[in-house]
Amino acid sequence: MAKQKTVFYCQSCGTQAPKWLGRCPSCQAWNTFVEEVSSTAAPTSGTWRGPETTKGIRLAKPRLLSEIEDQNLARIDTQDAELNRALGGGIVPGMLVLLGGEPGIGKSTLLLQIALNLGRYKVLYVSGEESDSQIKMRALRMGAPDTACYILTETDTQNIFRHIEQLNPGIVIIDSIQTLHTPMLEAAAGSVSQVRECTAQFMKFAKETGTPVFLIGHITKDGTLAGPKVLEHIVDTVLQFEGDRHLTYRLLRTIKNRFGSTSELGIYEMQSGGLRQVSNPSELLLTQHEDNLSGVAIAAMLEGTRPLLVEVQSLVTPAAYGTPQRSCTGFDPKRLAMLLAVLEKRGGYRLGNQDVFLNIAGGLKVEDPAVDLAVCASILSSLQDVAIPRTICFAGEVGLGGEVRAVSRIDGRVAEAEKLGFKSIFLSEFATKAMQGMTTTIKLAPVQQVLQMADNLMM
Repeated sequence: MAKQKTVFYCQSCGTQAPKWLGRCPSCQAWNTFVEEVSSTAAPTSGTWRGPETTKGIRLAKPRLLSEIEDQNLARIDTQDAELNRALGGGIVPGMLVLLGGEPGIGKSTLLLQIALNLGRYKVLYVSGEESDSQIKMRALRMGAPDTACYILTETDTQNIFRHIEQLNPGIVIIDSIQTLHTPMLEAAAGSVSQVRECTAQFMKFAKETGTPVFLIGHITKDGTLAGPKVLEHIVDTVLQFEGDRHLTYRLLRTIKNRFGSTSELGIYEMQSGGLRQVSNPSELLLTQHEDNLSGVAIAAMLEGTRPLLVEVQSLVTPAAYGTPQRSCTGFDPKRLAMLLAVLEKRGGYRLGNQDVFLNIAGGLKVEDPAVDLAVCASILSSLQDVAIPRTICFAGEVGLGGEVRAVSRIDGRVAEAEKLGFKSIFLSEFATKAMQGMTTTIKLAPVQQVLQMADNLMM
């Protein structure tokens, strides 16, 4: 019999310990260590065998960089512009992608939709959570075309790799990695060791065969990907599916990407027939109302390489209690506190006795510093109860001295604002140098200080 040993793993970060610990020394989490029994015997089945090698060992030798062939692999078009943008231009052969998100957010719907649209490739969709009849019902609801999409309901990696060898698919989708288990370990499915080992097997399969593999992963109550942190290090790309379940919009963010940028964003709209791509999100993120309301300002921001126009809403009211409230949705609370301090110190506005509520419309979480100028404008608009014209937008970073700093790619922001019919844009005076030689019909309003912007708006 194979020798067995007991190991304790942290369910949050995957730290290994010889005995149970109340607090993890790595991630400082409490009561996360669980006991797992692992075998020291070499696995004979349940793993990807790969090509035949000498005595079962794959031999490799070091080579000069100049001796390695330059393989310009063509990317696979997913027929989804938003997913192509998040992946950096499409699927790279042999890449391993991990897609995470809250339950019911649409992870399975997105990948099944992609599998049905890839008519030129043989796709194997492996599900460990749903039956084949449930997947069939969802596919019919999305109007499934007649494609080469094979459905397999299995959780044993040994059987999955056996079907892969017989079918030889072009793309493999696993839903989800937490439901799989390998016979080489006695731990339960979803444990740290099982998730790590199953992911390593699919990584070996993807790299040796050049077959792209998509993994759906669960998340914890804190919003992080479940399983050991090494799971994110193994895969090539990590995608996060975000969005409020009560809203129709879904955001696909790139957390890690070895084949592209990590700042791209894809936007979808959840409908009864599946996920619809949002090609022009600025029109959807802007509230459609004709009445001029105070506390509303439009910011020209960037998400990766995509310019977006978002609506910043503020409500400033006298504090009913001793300590004023500072609440914001979709914006950094510390950044808001800094901007309020700048307005009070450099502009002379009394905000210490006011409750300030800030909201980014559409459920978007913004990190671009170019939103600072719009946040200041919306706060001052609500404080003085003066509406900002709907034809004005803002793009600028605010410093601690109250100065308006230039932001990157101002030409793309101006072009997006011009396309949506805006007449004027407030920006930094130093950003006008980048606009020299560019013909545009939108009026540029350069400012040096926040107080200068406020005087032009509230006059």
